[in-house]
Amino acid sequence: MINRKTAFIKRFFQDFYLVLIVVFLYAPIATMTVLSFNNSKSRTQWGGFTTRWYTELFSSSTIMDALYTTLLIAFVSSLIAVIIGTAAAIAINSMKPFPRSLLMGITNIPMLNADIVTGISLMLAFIAFGISLGFKTILIAHITFNIPYVILSVMPKLKQTDKSTYEAAMDLGATSVSAFFKVVFPDILPGVLSGFLLAFTMSLDDFIITHFTKGAGINTLSTLIYSEVRRGIKPSMYALSTIIFLTVLVLLLITNFAPKRKK
Repeated sequence: MINRKTAFIKRFFQDFYLVLIVVFLYAPIATMTVLSFNNSKSRTQWGGFTTRWYTELFSSSTIMDALYTTLLIAFVSSLIAVIIGTAAAIAINSMKPFPRSLLMGITNIPMLNADIVTGISLMLAFIAFGISLGFKTILIAHITFNIPYVILSVMPKLKQTDKSTYEAAMDLGATSVSAFFKVVFPDILPGVLSGFLLAFTMSLDDFIITHFTKGAGINTLSTLIYSEVRRGIKPSMYALSTIIFLTVLVLLLITNFAPKRKK
């Protein structure tokens, strides 16, 4: 009887903590979603259901331009960072233990460094080399801070690969490039994709580094929302944030619950 009571209490507290964590994480998102359908601009009064903020969102050239710039920078910077980061990971993995550990430590520093330090450093570097701030400086900055995340994602997969299979492919007459893409690349592909998605997410979410490296007349979503805060955030921003959240949620559901192909 005592064991049943103890198990019930334990289960109750486990469920309670689970519900508390879910509410803590998703209550703000739920509030934002509800406000995106509120006919009133007030955050405290319900003015009726409406979709006019979504209509206003897609008719706003400023928001659409910022969205396009954000997605373009995130995609291009992630793609270039994946190419450079994968090549760097392969080079580091082939080194001896001491230089490999040294370079991995140097690679990890940008991830541990404060964003404001990175942003100011990049801005000063661009100014020192006479590069005008704008789209290209944001792109270079995002590639710079994305590369370490790609290296960190690819390195564990490289350590799991068997070097003898690559050497065997070379012995059978394959070129170094052909052996890499047919033997090594399929093994490290999950790490490459993971690095791309991580870099894309980091680029999409970045504000501080973008704020210091952007020029006049160009905005990403994060810098646009920051500029809107001082004048009051428009409800169309709630609509945009809701669409982004639902898109990510659908992608996660498809990824996690899609039927797996049998080998």
